[in-house]
Amino acid sequence: MEDRSSLEKQTKVSGLSKAKPTILKIGGSVITDKGEELKARTNIIDRLANEIQRANTNNLVIVHGGGSFGHPIAQRYAIKDGLKEESQKIHFCEAHHVMTVLNGLLMDALVWHNVQAVSITPSSVIMTKNGRIDFFEEASLRKLLNMGFLPVMYGDAVLDIEIGFTILSGDQLVAALATRLNAERIIIGTDVDGLYSADPKVEKTASMLENLTLEELTKLQSKFSKSTAVDVTGGMFGKIAELLPALEHGVPVTVLNATEPDRVYQALVGERVKGTLIRKE
Repeated sequence: MEDRSSLEKQTKVSGLSKAKPTILKIGGSVITDKGEELKARTNIIDRLANEIQRANTNNLVIVHGGGSFGHPIAQRYAIKDGLKEESQKIHFCEAHHVMTVLNGLLMDALVWHNVQAVSITPSSVIMTKNGRIDFFEEASLRKLLNMGFLPVMYGDAVLDIEIGFTILSGDQLVAALATRLNAERIIIGTDVDGLYSADPKVEKTASMLENLTLEELTKLQSKFSKSTAVDVTGGMFGKIAELLPALEHGVPVTVLNATEPDRVYQALVGERVKGTLIRKE
């Protein structure tokens, strides 16, 4: 077996030499019913797996959210705020476990559709410090990409150096992956058509924004309302804020409605798709 130092050198040199990766985020609101705890939308999961197989995108990394699996438990027992009392420990375990269950459903669909997908458990390779990623063991991720596999990660309950444990959002993970892997682009699949001037679930007069610069996005941040459903990672405002490091790094972001058939496929193959495109300039 190769030692860790030699493996890291190998993957850093050759792991991303073929092409810059695409990071696809599939929101928890897409693959779960956020109105009913622990209810997966298996028909949408299967369709998305089919679209990903058809697109056959090289160097693709998938990150999915928790929706009605991870978020209700995390919020109910304040897992994001860290270890305050012993009784939280079993619920930390529960939050992590239900995310592996949701991840398993997506993995079932991907493998069934002949996608060479391999799940990477975030809590096994990442530690945070006061809620922000502090340690990320990337060697296995880079090796998988180099070998032509499709790594799949997700929002997870992870250990924290300062507060014991916390919730690592899929959105923070997406930004970290994009900057560390020097991604070509980020595709965010959510349950709305794109970014709006206000929360379209609350204000019917909200208009969709097709193109935004980083400067324009920063000015609009305060106008975005939180999601109407439970989301301990901050709703739409939190998702936008988490993407800023990637945007500042120069990685363009497309926000689209993944509940609509073929939009993820169109984005993956480079076709024009209804949504919001955000660029640094």
